[in-house]
Amino acid sequence: MLLAAQSSHTYPTMPEVVQELKKMADIGFPIVTMGLVGYFKNMVLVVCMGRLGSLELAGGALAIGFTNITGYSLLSGLAMGMEPLCSQAFGSRNMSLAFVSLKRTIFILLLASVPIGFLWVNLKPLMLSLHQDPDITGVASSYCLFTVPDLIANSLLHPLRIYLRSKGTTWPLMWCTFVSTLLHLPITIFLAFTLSFGVPGIAISNSISNFNTLLLLLSYIYFTRTPDQSLDSSESPEPLLQSSSSTSLGAEWMVLLRLAIPSSVAVCLEWWWYELMTILAGYLDKPRVALAASAIVIQTTSLMYTLPTSLSASVSTRVGNELGAGRPYKARLATVVAIGLALLSSLLGLLLTTLGRDPWGKVFSADSDVLELTMTVLPIIGLCELANCPQTTSCGILRGTARPCIGAGINFYSFYLVGAPVAIVLAFVSKLGLVGLCYGLLTAQITCVVSILVVVYKTDWETESLKAKHLVGKSDSFAHADQTIVSEQGNEQTQFLKQVDV
Repeated sequence: MLLAAQSSHTYPTMPEVVQELKKMADIGFPIVTMGLVGYFKNMVLVVCMGRLGSLELAGGALAIGFTNITGYSLLSGLAMGMEPLCSQAFGSRNMSLAFVSLKRTIFILLLASVPIGFLWVNLKPLMLSLHQDPDITGVASSYCLFTVPDLIANSLLHPLRIYLRSKGTTWPLMWCTFVSTLLHLPITIFLAFTLSFGVPGIAISNSISNFNTLLLLLSYIYFTRTPDQSLDSSESPEPLLQSSSSTSLGAEWMVLLRLAIPSSVAVCLEWWWYELMTILAGYLDKPRVALAASAIVIQTTSLMYTLPTSLSASVSTRVGNELGAGRPYKARLATVVAIGLALLSSLLGLLLTTLGRDPWGKVFSADSDVLELTMTVLPIIGLCELANCPQTTSCGILRGTARPCIGAGINFYSFYLVGAPVAIVLAFVSKLGLVGLCYGLLTAQITCVVSILVVVYKTDWETESLKAKHLVGKSDSFAHADQTIVSEQGNEQTQFLKQVDV
C-alpha cells in the first residue's frame, strides 16, 4: 500500500525537494571541501617539485601521471564496488553486510596493491626500455619507490571513506582530511628542503599525510564508540573468510567483484583519456606550448571535478539508502534533485572558464603563446563541463542502483570509440592542434551524458527497489554473520577496530 501510494506521486512537492536538498547538502558539502583540500595538497606537491628544479618537476610530473594511471585510479575504482552494497545495506539496516563488504574490499585492494607496487619499484627499467630520458626517469623512479607505502594507506582509506559516507558520516571525513592537509605543507617542506631529501621527501610526505588521515579516522571511530562497547569484549570479531558454505561464499565474493571490476574500469577509462590527451599533445607541431596548455587544462578540469564528484557521491548514497529501505519514490526524488543541481553547477563551470580564463591562465604561466592557446581552449572545456557534471552525477546514480557495468560500457564507447577518433582527426588531420583534442573531449562528453541520462530516465525504480531487497535484504545469504539490526553505530565501529588491531 505504501509503495503504491508513493508511486502515485508524479511530481515531487516543494517541501520534499527542500528536505532532499538538505540531506544531500549534509552529505555533499564535506565531500566538496575534501575535494578542494585534496586539490590544494596536490598543488603543494607540484609547487615543491618546481622549487627543487626543472628536472625534479619533470620527473615528478612523470611519476605522478604514472602512479595515477597504474595505481590510484585502479584502487579508487575497485573500492567503488562496495558503494552500492554499503549504501543499500545501511538503508535496509543490514549492518553485517556493510561491514563484511568493507573488510572484503580492503582485502581486494591490498591484494591489488602487490602487483602495482612491483610495477612502481621497476619503473626505471620500464621507462628506459621505452627510450625515456635517463635523468627524468631516475627522478620519477625515486618518487615511485618511496610512494609504495601509500598503496597500503589508500587500500584502507578508500573503503573506509565509502563505508562512512554510505551511512552519511561525512563531516568527520572532512575534518580528518583538513587536519592532515594542514600538517602536509610543513612536513613536505621539512623533508624536501630542511633535510634535503628532495623528491623522495615529497613522496614520503604524501604517504605520511594519507596515514595521518587514516589514523585520525580510526581515532574518531574509537572515541565515538558507545560507552558499553569495549575492545576487550569477549565477542569475537567475524573472520574475513567465514562462511557456512564454500559455494555461497564464492557467490558472495563474485557479487562484490562484479560490482568492483566494472566500477574500476569506468574510473580508469575516464582517467586514462586525459592522460592520452596529454600524450597526444606531445606530438603536435608546437609540443612545448601544447603540453603547457594541456597541463593547465587538466588542472582546471581537476578543480571543476570536485563539485560533480561530490554530487555523484551524495546521490549514490541517497539512492542506495532509499532503495535499501524500500522507498523507490525517495530514490527517484534524490535523482531528480541531484541532476538539477548538476545542471546548475555546470553552468557555473562554464561561466568561470569563459569569464575567468585570462586571470586563471596567468596563475600558471606568463608565456604569451601558452596563454593565448589556453584562453582559446578553456571555453571549450567549459562546454565540456555542461555535459561532464550531469554525466558524473548520473554515474553516481548507477552506482547507487548497483549497475556499474552500464557506466563502464558507456564510458568506453563514448571516450574511445567516439571521442578519441574525433580528437585525432581534428588535431592531426584538420590541423586544429590542442583545440581539436578538446573538441574530441567535448564530443565524448556529449555522447556520454546523452547515453547515461537516457538510462537514468528509463529506470524503473520499483524494480530497482526489489533488486536491492534481493541483494541486501535481511533474508539474503550474502553475509553469514549476524544479520541482526544494529541501531547504534558503536558495534560496527568496535568490530572494525578489532580487525585493524588499533
